[in-house]
Amino acid sequence: MSGTVATVDQIAPEFLAAWCARLPIVTRALGCTAVAVSSVKSLTVALDQAINVTNHQDVWLALTVLSGRLPDEQIVIETSRRASLDGCSHMIRALRALTTTESIRWDVRVSRDDEVLTDAGDTVYNPSQSGIQRVVRRLAAQWRNRLDVTFVAWVSGLVSMRELSDPEERRLFDADLPLPVRTDDGATVVVPWRGTYLLPELAAEPDRANRLRAVAQFSRIRTVALGYDCIPLTTSETVQPGMSAGFASYLTALRHFDAIVTDSMAAAVEFGGWARALHAIGLVGPTISPAPLAVEVPETPQWVLHESCQRFQVAGMPLVLVVGSHEPRKNHLAVLHAAERLWVQGAVFNLVFVGGNAWQSERFADEIHSLRVRGRQVEAVRDLPDALLWAIYRLARFTVFPSFNEGFGLPVAESLAVGTPVITSRFGSMAEIAAGGGALVVDPRDEDDLTRAMARLLTDDLLLERLRHEARGRDPRSWQQYADDVWSLTVGG
Repeated sequence: MSGTVATVDQIAPEFLAAWCARLPIVTRALGCTAVAVSSVKSLTVALDQAINVTNHQDVWLALTVLSGRLPDEQIVIETSRRASLDGCSHMIRALRALTTTESIRWDVRVSRDDEVLTDAGDTVYNPSQSGIQRVVRRLAAQWRNRLDVTFVAWVSGLVSMRELSDPEERRLFDADLPLPVRTDDGATVVVPWRGTYLLPELAAEPDRANRLRAVAQFSRIRTVALGYDCIPLTTSETVQPGMSAGFASYLTALRHFDAIVTDSMAAAVEFGGWARALHAIGLVGPTISPAPLAVEVPETPQWVLHESCQRFQVAGMPLVLVVGSHEPRKNHLAVLHAAERLWVQGAVFNLVFVGGNAWQSERFADEIHSLRVRGRQVEAVRDLPDALLWAIYRLARFTVFPSFNEGFGLPVAESLAVGTPVITSRFGSMAEIAAGGGALVVDPRDEDDLTRAMARLLTDDLLLERLRHEARGRDPRSWQQYADDVWSLTVGG
């Protein structure tokens, strides 16, 4: 924006008309008397009277409402500095740089005092069901009838938040619906000014994170994020290329948030350590509170069980199940190695991997192919429908989830919820879940330990039955309880 100059001749009439029409939204939000304006001069005078140009909150609000776009931190600060020297004439220059022919066509409103803006666009448009998307959908389902909740997405280019369209909202609640056609035509942009903004997804895009950082600093809205883990920092070697850099951008926004609600105590420890480090740069950081995730087991019709049995079970063989995306952090290569050692020793079982996203999985895919060529009963399945996933959980003799790091470890909780024992890691959130009974814990970096645990559950029926009994006796936590806890920590904080 540096060096931008705007004169009356350079301002398109439609831009000026939009700014003048939106000015009352700014004045009402600031508690000022609305005045009618129709020219650059009268608009400049009205802005001078309505806002304090040295107040970054006022400047942020005016730029956002009038342009229809969320400015980043640098634009707000630079505009405030220059306007403090030459008045709101510089606001006009800043607005000319921000406003686009698309943004003037959007309706704009400011969030209400009692409104909870819930950012769910990634879940709507994600074709697969990652753990985060499953959590967001469950939370949305519990909140869908609350009049004070508004689900929002970001417009193309990640420059504004808008209300979901009807097709988008339907897909938020039903992942099996086709992806809606993405369009911003007729959008209602919501300026997050009052109430609460909840970010239940991962905002790793730098532009989006930059704008959210400005929201958290300059808006009067309460900002809360769901924090799943700090894996891109603690085990960065296991994530997709570029994810650690994107996660770092995301954290630059979160450092100005009011609160982070984590899905486990382990995740709270991770985020808590990061938040305490912010003291070194003079920031307090967000409050960190855990709200453990829930797992509710749906009924599985007999025909679905039959279909799953026909699809995955091999006659006379116990089924061993591994659920999780095919990525290095899940430690699937170690599971394959342990399985091959057991097959060499004469063990008989069928091994099935079920996952969604995959990255750095070439070695895993090659090993699966090599084992199948040698006649081993192993396969990897992607994007299994929920009904079949719950059915295969029920069919499995046990599941294996020896991940190196998890914010929660949903497959561990899901397996135990249906009464199927699980082998999982002896630390972090996985150990938290396992403590309730029904699991064997191992050192995921010790392949002997993993192999012994799998051998025990393949051969020791008494141990298996004891673990099944423990799993069935666990006290379930409902999604309603989770949603109520998040609501309390989000809105009631």
